[in-house]
Amino acid sequence: MLPRDHDPIVAIATAAGRGAVGIVRASGRDLRPLIEAVCGRALEARSATYLPFRDAAGEAIDRGLALHFPAPHSYTGEDVLELQAHGGPVVLQLLLARCLEAMPALRLAEPGEFTQRAFLNDKLDLAQAEAVADLIDASTEAAARSAGRSLAGAFSAEVKRLAEQLLRLRMLVEATLDFPEEDIDFIEQADARGQLEHIAAQLAKVRERAHQGALLREGITLVLAGQPNVGKSSLLNALAGAELAIVTPIPGTTRDKVSQTIQIEGVPLHVIDTAGLREDETAGDEVERIGMQRSWAAIADADAVLFLHDLSRIGEPAYDAGESRIAGRLAADGAGAVRLLHVFNKADLVGAPAVAEDGLALSAATGEGLPVLRARLLQLAGWHAEAGGSEGVFIARARHLQALERTRQHLEQAAAQLAAREPALDLLAEDLRLAHNALGEITGAVSADALLGEIFSRFCIGK
Repeated sequence: MLPRDHDPIVAIATAAGRGAVGIVRASGRDLRPLIEAVCGRALEARSATYLPFRDAAGEAIDRGLALHFPAPHSYTGEDVLELQAHGGPVVLQLLLARCLEAMPALRLAEPGEFTQRAFLNDKLDLAQAEAVADLIDASTEAAARSAGRSLAGAFSAEVKRLAEQLLRLRMLVEATLDFPEEDIDFIEQADARGQLEHIAAQLAKVRERAHQGALLREGITLVLAGQPNVGKSSLLNALAGAELAIVTPIPGTTRDKVSQTIQIEGVPLHVIDTAGLREDETAGDEVERIGMQRSWAAIADADAVLFLHDLSRIGEPAYDAGESRIAGRLAADGAGAVRLLHVFNKADLVGAPAVAEDGLALSAATGEGLPVLRARLLQLAGWHAEAGGSEGVFIARARHLQALERTRQHLEQAAAQLAAREPALDLLAEDLRLAHNALGEITGAVSADALLGEIFSRFCIGK
């Protein structure tokens, strides 16, 4: 720990604003002076005590519950004091100021510092610590449950199991380096190739569940694109189940982006309704032209693009020309089959619509085809409901996926060495070491101070 990590810290641990209850939390090596000054008495460990919180003159600032968690049996591994008062901003600020006055060594906590101390004191590993923030930020029930599983250690347990298997294989390979005349026979007798294949298979399962967890955490950004009046705003309203965007028969009603986050089977989809794209981008007034520019910018940044077509206008020369121009630009901008979905709207206005093989027909007005669209959107996002949905999935971040990918690459290189006619065991040992280190980055077994600073600085103050 750095010297500053030993400072006692204090912060308001509840969100800003008024509430029924607000919490001031302190953590440090010895908080007895603070407890005596503010509570006027010693506290029984891990028991809530109702009493007045007193100022320097002995007058009551407020009355509430005080809880003392002696080290090491606390969230941070240090002494922790929680003062639960009435949740008015003024009351909490008075109580915070009183704590700072009563114990001069106390300082205000930085964002995430309580959880960082829990990590530094081996109360949580790094993946669990990140899950704390993910649980707070969860936007769906499925994301919250997955973050809870990660906080409980499900993700860390999988990673540590892989790391232990890799460590055993590393020990086997590195031991053979001292016996160059017998190394190949020893490796074959120990079935190093079989062990490596088993680790790679287990890693693939962990990567899949982590990818699903990343979808629950981040979701995908979906842009609704198409010509004016094809029903983009109607589709946004239908997906959201609310009248979010103005819908009129007048072309160009939507002048700017309208965004809404919806969830399908717990997966967040950030849907953006954009201004209609005309064949001639110089047409319309200046506001509409700016809206079209923003539409193309949103398309470029999207994870997926839903290209909406109007079944009732297909065959009209001007409309078809606009479709061709938009399709050409989408292809030029890289919106290929992987992230582009063709949707043919207003199926209720035609008899038996003929649509492209890779598209689907629906009616935003009646809701016909919306269940199929939702399923296709999940497929486009990479969500595999057949794998059990969100059950058993643990929340994951981009850095976790990157570490798992590096692990996979190093295991592939190690397998290539084993498959060679004359394996280079020193290179094999190095690839296994790098794979092991990549796994260690997830839980913090291998970490840099810069990484820790980046992670914990994104937490809220008081957590």
